[in-house]
Amino acid sequence: FFVLQVVFEHEGVFIHSSPDESEDQDLISGFLRIVDKVWVLSVALFLDSSSVVEWTQSLEDNPHRPIDHQLSYETEWDMINAVSFRRKVHAHGDGGSNHTNDRNKWAFSFNVCDLRSITVKCEGWSYITFRLKDGTALPAIHFHQGGSTAFLDSLRKSPDDESVLIVSTYCKTFSQSFENLLDDTNYGLVQKFKKDPYTTTLGGFSKVTNYLFDAFRAPELECHQRPAEEVADLLGELIPGLEINQQEEPGFEVITRLDLGPRPEVQRRGPVTMEEWAKYQDSEGRITNVPHLKDLIFKGGLCHAVRREAWKFLLSYFSWNSTHEERKLLQKRKTDEYFIMKLQWKSVSEEQERRNSRLRDYRSLIEKDVNRTDRNNKFYEGLDNPGLILLHDILMTYCMYDFDLGYVQGMSDLLSPILFVMENEVDAFWCFVSFMDEMHENFEEQMQGMKTQLIQLSTLLRLLDLAFWNYLEAQDSGYLYFCFRWLLIRFKRELQFQDVLRLWEVMWTRLPCQNFHLLVCCAILDSEKQKIMDRKYGFNEILKHINELSMKLDIEEILSKSEAICMQIKNCKDLPHSVSEILGLNTVTEPSAALETSEYGILESPQTSPRSTNRQDHFVSNGHSHLKETTHNGCKVAFIS
Repeated sequence: FFVLQVVFEHEGVFIHSSPDESEDQDLISGFLRIVDKVWVLSVALFLDSSSVVEWTQSLEDNPHRPIDHQLSYETEWDMINAVSFRRKVHAHGDGGSNHTNDRNKWAFSFNVCDLRSITVKCEGWSYITFRLKDGTALPAIHFHQGGSTAFLDSLRKSPDDESVLIVSTYCKTFSQSFENLLDDTNYGLVQKFKKDPYTTTLGGFSKVTNYLFDAFRAPELECHQRPAEEVADLLGELIPGLEINQQEEPGFEVITRLDLGPRPEVQRRGPVTMEEWAKYQDSEGRITNVPHLKDLIFKGGLCHAVRREAWKFLLSYFSWNSTHEERKLLQKRKTDEYFIMKLQWKSVSEEQERRNSRLRDYRSLIEKDVNRTDRNNKFYEGLDNPGLILLHDILMTYCMYDFDLGYVQGMSDLLSPILFVMENEVDAFWCFVSFMDEMHENFEEQMQGMKTQLIQLSTLLRLLDLAFWNYLEAQDSGYLYFCFRWLLIRFKRELQFQDVLRLWEVMWTRLPCQNFHLLVCCAILDSEKQKIMDRKYGFNEILKHINELSMKLDIEEILSKSEAICMQIKNCKDLPHSVSEILGLNTVTEPSAALETSEYGILESPQTSPRSTNRQDHFVSNGHSHLKETTHNGCKVAFIS
């Protein structure tokens, strides 16, 4: 799908119905808009005769207000909480249909790639004329109230005549490959990844095509491609500290290839219904038999009607042992906390923001990302949508909550499903905070969370299928960078929206092991390995193939295989200590009220977060024996391939 982003919009432009300046000519008003459709920029003139949706900040009650106001204490914050919208009808839009049709004939829209030139003239006010490549001259747009300069700033001036702007020729092949990814033809991908790995991964790797290696060609040597291993080495330098296959000191334990035994069959069930959920609550609202309830959620997920309440428990916003009254008091307190933080950024003046570059940068990036987050979902679709305002406000408020981290691209993807389920600004914020506690290291500048997960995934993949792991190594894909986006935003862009909801709620049960999402990666790769190896895919083809799996994955099949892999590993005798550490299979049993057990025998703490763990992993290569080493908490394990 195409993400639409409004690059420029200006009201108060006019078309003069007659080319001469006769007194009885009609001035047709409208607004000019430039829209970015990923690769294609378009310009459109909309006339005021049609109604548009406008956003307002008001204190009046509005039946369309997207915020849940069932809790009266939220109204105390209406001064900064009143996000509402109404249909704006212009006075001159009440005319008959013939008048409307006469006016609409002046409206137009075109792609910038079809534009030949723009002529700018000033006669009291500026007016602009567009000429298309087919020779068509569109009506002149008169800027009676200014704004032409801002419009022209987004275009390139002609070196010969500053009153004429020339649009460069559209190159379809280049546009369909890496136009929006590469800064230049030489090392563009690498340089962008070094500068901002999140943006490059989310924006660039999502469009990986057969043109990948073209990005690494020197301009003067178009016929010579850089070898795949050199490209892989360049990528390997992008995440400092992720040095796979580096020499280390000797002294590790050697473990031969393990026989994991047969992979068991697993059965999944239907989602937990409202009736089932209610059975697990006592008269005061406490959730009873939590381990068994989590087992049911892991095995089948939740029906959508249950999610709004259940997710608050799964994300530790609500305590499983809390009563209805305790939760009401908590929500009141959390509502006050939220709006105090929201008031902080909303009360910053323009003058203050000019002196606060970090806040200004956060706001700019949030506004950019919100406009392209899940816009094909009805909850967020359309140019003016209440969901977008809430996304923006929650993310800005999170910057106040954690100003050190602020906002990093990808966080809007994590918030979107939570807001979709909660349909409430405050509840969505605190659930998002809990999720970010788990995901925080993914977005930190040092990328420690991503380093650790990629290394852990490599360890698990070697254990499960050493032959496939060796094949990836031979294709310079041992870094598993093609899984970067999977891990960064928990498969948010790989699955259909409803499947994301199912996967996340299953993972939030913390069953059947620690780091279950890594086994989800292994399950997907297990399903694709035969095709990759049989077709002898190389570095570029592997990236392209993995990328093209997006929106084609079967979530129930993946969850079944992931659970089966977990059971297979648990049944293995002499399991390497490193694998046990990754999956949390060697947790020492200690009596504690904070720990819970399930039918899987896993001890878990609902507050466990990667922010409180700090495991370092390293892989080394030892000469020609291809000895691969993993270090976990001082225990070294080597795999011989």
